[in-house]
Amino acid sequence: MHRLLKLLLPLGALALTALLSACLGGPLLTNVTVAPQTITPNADGIDDVTRISYSLSNSADLSIYLVDAAGQRHYFRDSRRRSTGDYGVDFSGVVNGSMLPDGSYTWVVEATDDSGQSVSKSGTLVIHNADTSKPELQGFSVYPKAFTPNQDGIDDRITINYYLTKEANVLVYLIAPDGETRYPIAEKERDVEPGQPGFHTYDYEGGVDLGADPPPDGSYIVYAEASDRVGNRTIVTDTLEIREGGVPRADIVAADVDFYNPVSGDTVVPLGQTLAFTLTVENFGSVPIRTSGPTSGTAYRSDENFNTKEDYQSSGAWRVGIDYEGNPSYAYPYRWAVGSLGQLEKRVINGNNEYFLMPGQRAIVTGSIQLLDVPADKNVVNFWAGLIHEDVSIEAFNDYVSPTPITIGF
Repeated sequence: MHRLLKLLLPLGALALTALLSACLGGPLLTNVTVAPQTITPNADGIDDVTRISYSLSNSADLSIYLVDAAGQRHYFRDSRRRSTGDYGVDFSGVVNGSMLPDGSYTWVVEATDDSGQSVSKSGTLVIHNADTSKPELQGFSVYPKAFTPNQDGIDDRITINYYLTKEANVLVYLIAPDGETRYPIAEKERDVEPGQPGFHTYDYEGGVDLGADPPPDGSYIVYAEASDRVGNRTIVTDTLEIREGGVPRADIVAADVDFYNPVSGDTVVPLGQTLAFTLTVENFGSVPIRTSGPTSGTAYRSDENFNTKEDYQSSGAWRVGIDYEGNPSYAYPYRWAVGSLGQLEKRVINGNNEYFLMPGQRAIVTGSIQLLDVPADKNVVNFWAGLIHEDVSIEAFNDYVSPTPITIGF
C-alpha cells in the first residue's frame, strides 16, 4: 500500500482521491440502464414512461438530463445529493412541467463525487406520439383583491374563476406571507365537475362560516396548479390582502336588561302608553361588528316594525331586537342599532356610511314601543331582548334574553 501511495503522489490530490476511490470502492457510477428506449407518453398506459436505473459506490451529486438535436440540455435531475446505493426513477418525458416534443434525445446520467471528479453514462431515448398540450387556466381571476372575512356582509368572500381547457387535476390554495404555510381552497359544486374542461368557480370565506378563525391578516399569493395525466403542468398566481379577519363575537350583558314604563317606572303599561328598555351590548371578539339603524333611542308604535322604518334587514349586520309572547309575525319585529350611531365608528364603504362597534367596546342601547293593542290574549305578556346577526344566526345566549312579564293595563 505504501508503495502505491508513493507512485500516486506526483499525480496530485484530486487524481489521488479519484484513483483511491476506484481502487478501494470500485467505479462511482455503475449499472446505468434506461428501458424502454422508446416511449409514447400519451396516458394510454403503454410505454408511457421509461425506467432509469443506476448504482453509486459513494455519495455524489447526481444529474439526469436529455440533450436534444440542437444541443440544448433538459434537466430531469440537477445535482441532487445521493448516498451509496441502487436507484431507479421513472421518466415520462416531462421536464419542468412541460412534455418534451417528439424526437431522438441523448440521455445522460452524471455523478460528481466530493473530490469534484465526474463520471457519466449516456445513450439514446426516442419520444414518440407525446401529449404536449398543457392544461390552461384561462381567464384566471380573484375578486375582490381585499378580503375581510368577518361576517359583516362586506367583502366577506372571494370568488376565484377560470376556464380549464383540458382534463386535469387542479389545486388552488393561499400561500401565506411566510412563503411556507398553505391554506387549501375548495371548488364550488357546479354542473362542470372538478378537473373537467369548462368553467370553474371557487367561493372562499376563510372558514369563518364554520366557526373557524380565518388565515391571519396579511398579503397572500393565490396559487393555482393544473396537472394533466402525463405530467404537463400550468401554474398561475394572483395576490390577495386579508384584513380584519376573524369570527365576530358579541352579546347582550344580561344583567343590564331593563324593561319599564318610563312614566311610572314599573312594569305596568296601560294601552296607549310606552314600554321602554335599556340594555348593553359588548363586542368581546377580535373584529369589528357592523350594525345598521334605526339608532339607539328610536321609538316604535306596536303596529310598526323595522321594515316600516325603512331600516331593512342587512346581511351581516348586528342589531338589538325586542320580541314578545304571542307575536304573530317574524321574530324580533322591533330592531335597533347596537348603540347610538354617533358613538360608533363610521366608515364610508362603497359610497355608503357604515357603522361599527369595535373590539372590546360596549354600547348602551335604548328604545321604546307604544302599545296600541294587546299583543296576546291575556293581560300579562312576556317581552324579551335578542341580539341578531342578520342572515347569519342568533346565538343561543343572545336569544330570549331577560324575559320580563309586562302587565298591559286598560
